Amino acid sequence: MSGQIPQRFIDDLLARVDVVEVVGERVKLKKAGRNHSGLCPFHQEKSPSFTVSADKQFYHCFGCGAHGNALRFLMEYDKLRFPEAVEQLAGRLGMEVPREGADDPRAQARERKRKEGVNLLELSASFYRERLKMPEGEAARRYLADRGLSPEVQQTFGIGCAPAGWEALKRHLSERGIAEAVQIEYGLLIQHEESGRTYDRFRDRVMFPIRDVRGRTIAFGGRVLGDAKPKYLNSPETPVFHKGCELYGLFEARQANPRLERVVIVEGYMDVVALAQFGIRNAVATLGTSTSEEHLSRLFRMVSEVVFCFDGDRAGRQAATRALETVLPQMIDGRQARFMFLPEGEDPDTLVRREGPEAFEDRITCASPLSEFLFDHAAEGRDLATIEARERFASQVLAAIRQLPEGVLKSLLLGELSRRTGVDQSRFEALVTPREAPENEQRGPEAESVEEPVSRPEPGHGRGRQSLSLMGRVLQLLVHEPRLVERLPVEADWYPEADPEARLCREVERLLRAGRYRSAQVLLAHFHGTPEGERLATLARRELLIPAGARAAELDGLVEHFRRHRLRPSRQEEVDALLSKQQRGERLSQEDRQRLMVLLAELKG
Repeated sequence: MSGQIPQRFIDDLLARVDVVEVVGERVKLKKAGRNHSGLCPFHQEKSPSFTVSADKQFYHCFGCGAHGNALRFLMEYDKLRFPEAVEQLAGRLGMEVPREGADDPRAQARERKRKEGVNLLELSASFYRERLKMPEGEAARRYLADRGLSPEVQQTFGIGCAPAGWEALKRHLSERGIAEAVQIEYGLLIQHEESGRTYDRFRDRVMFPIRDVRGRTIAFGGRVLGDAKPKYLNSPETPVFHKGCELYGLFEARQANPRLERVVIVEGYMDVVALAQFGIRNAVATLGTSTSEEHLSRLFRMVSEVVFCFDGDRAGRQAATRALETVLPQMIDGRQARFMFLPEGEDPDTLVRREGPEAFEDRITCASPLSEFLFDHAAEGRDLATIEARERFASQVLAAIRQLPEGVLKSLLLGELSRRTGVDQSRFEALVTPREAPENEQRGPEAESVEEPVSRPEPGHGRGRQSLSLMGRVLQLLVHEPRLVERLPVEADWYPEADPEARLCREVERLLRAGRYRSAQVLLAHFHGTPEGERLATLARRELLIPAGARAAELDGLVEHFRRHRLRPSRQEEVDALLSKQQRGERLSQEDRQRLMVLLAELKG
């Protein structure tokens, strides 16, 4: 359902639900006076430090600091996004979640279209499963039996088969009143460019339904039974399926273990199913693409460790290098990534059958940590006895370290690089840390008009905020006082197009207006588990030093500043580019410095 969830509904929902009941279904609690206590589910402990209060409808861990209401607990424990957690809580009480803006005809049309697609794909999945039981499914049943897949595993993954005919599914769906145009749109039919004839996309194949995290069929993968090409075929991109975001087997893995801690990423759906047959129920597969940032972002919201599984050949090593580049920016403290390489000529399906599940689990456990793979990959083919080779080795490792978020892992890798090369760690730290410009360059009188607040706070109030951009200040004001959104112009023509934080600010404004949120906690929950959420959480933790009575004027001044400078975008963009260059530690030439002074003087005028 499209549209925002009204704040009044969320407040009513939290007033009706019992946090003790919600937590108690997942954590063993004992009565302790007026409260309940148990072992914290968010960190390892031997004596209970986790308390749930029925009076306050709140939980708190005195060990790790985890705390919140029933909604926050579901998000953290079940790894749900904010709307999904609201839906789940509402479902417990038999409440329908309202959506503001859902009466918009366009929103209604989008919702009808989404439901139409999901229903169509579920109907198709049922068709394929039924055909597997019929005489026309004999070849598929024989193939699955030869691969050693039990009926239970076939049922768990909803495996079916597509008949060999050209129009079997087409006839089945058309008889139920589903237009061919809709079947084409959702990837079930193909239309010949010249003749215009339509026919089934999947024919004579074992069919694997691809499900989203809620278990709804959103696409299909098919493994050919004969000699047709390609051997494996996936649905194309559709309104409900984006292969760069979805992972085969993720729904089934979560069904097998709601508290997953580790996920193994393999190449194909047959690998996922074969591992499940041997009791390894935490494997997922990408769908014809490399592992993307979206894949990893989704997984790391659910688990703390990801193991990449690759073939041991050159192609596998190249794929591992791409995976390393993708995972580095995601490696905040507490997350782990490992790299597992199989013997050449083997895949997970064949190897687990030959070695057995215990040996395969041992391979997963012993997979190379990210740090080990990073150093081994950089050293490959280099004679580190020579200075030149060590320089190239160090440069490659430093390039990777620069991609890491700030944290313990980054510091440890720099220390290990120092140990391996004999270069002092502080030298490497200087190379990966952007150099700040000298004070007289960074805070000259010309730059002051760009850096300081538009409406000046009392003396001392600006010091803690100097590193925030002007748009960052707008965001901080909205996070701390959501009611200030009413002071923003309805027209969005004041937003600076070149500012990278303007897009987030627009989204925050939209949410505050549409959902009428008055709680920073609920606003942050909406973005939970995303880079945007991390940015907003940082702003929320940062003390707002502007006096309460001056905040509205501060916001008005910032908007007026952006509106005024938007009238002169070419000069402002040039100033921003020069200042950005300076802040990255690059020294401005004399010509650049003179140009900056002229531009700033013009903008002030």
